[in-house]
Amino acid sequence: MLKLILRRLWLSVTLLFGVSALTFVLESLTPGNPAATILGTQATPKTIASLTKELGFNKPIYVQYWRWLDDALHGNLGKSIFTGEPVSSILSSRLPVTLSLIIGTILVSTIVGISIGVASAKMGGRLGRLVDTISLLGLAIPSYWLGSLLVIAFALRIHALPATGYVTFGQSPVLWLKSLVMPVFALSVFGIAIVAKQTRDAMMDTFDREFIRALRSRGIRSRSIIFKHALRTALPNVVTLLALIVVSLLLGTTLIESVFALPGLGSEAVTATNLHDVPVIEGVAMYFTALTVVVFTLTDLVNAWLNPKIRGAR
Repeated sequence: MLKLILRRLWLSVTLLFGVSALTFVLESLTPGNPAATILGTQATPKTIASLTKELGFNKPIYVQYWRWLDDALHGNLGKSIFTGEPVSSILSSRLPVTLSLIIGTILVSTIVGISIGVASAKMGGRLGRLVDTISLLGLAIPSYWLGSLLVIAFALRIHALPATGYVTFGQSPVLWLKSLVMPVFALSVFGIAIVAKQTRDAMMDTFDREFIRALRSRGIRSRSIIFKHALRTALPNVVTLLALIVVSLLLGTTLIESVFALPGLGSEAVTATNLHDVPVIEGVAMYFTALTVVVFTLTDLVNAWLNPKIRGAR
């Protein structure tokens, strides 16, 4: 287990370094000049050149990146070139919004998806075909389009939920929950669909294995076979799939935050990209990468706990 954790830590450091460098290079290739954006349309070429030099954007890209990396290694992600506010402060205030969306979506996708998948594997027939249909619909429906429909139906017509905005849990747990219901549902449809199908397919494959037939021949109750043996055997595949869903949510939350005007990391990334606010863009990339690292590390640990063979192999 320790070897697994150490290897994951090493890969994490490599990933953080690679993502930060790639983000810096891609941003440098994006058309536009932060200095020109700050000064506005009335600025002269001389004032733009002066501010560009002051901000350090006239230097070679590797020099700019090394300066940023040196500060980051000392725990300083820099300051926004537009507001002057520390990047860590900007992103830390927005992180709870994105985490609320991701955690809520994963909980709903896991509970509902596994429940449907287990029921489908147990009953088969029409329910199995229904799961296939739901899966296709879940993959085909864009979350932002579904979010827009939810706003029209539940916010504008029946006024049951707020159309936009976010309320912190500390301010009001009820309003916090209401502000998340529609965004989480819009994001969860995709997760429910593929988790249900993966659970059903993995359990159906497990039902055909020799040890399941042996348990049935011994008269073990069907409920025990399903939940203690078949589902546990199928869970590693589902857990890995959930990790991939979390990574996809990093993009999905960006779109949903725009639809529901939620002040999360995704909406901040869009704003920073439009303004060419490099320190903020780098900070968002680091936060997203760190979330990805944490998710896959937890996935490895959970799979190792579920399957001793994985733990022994690593």
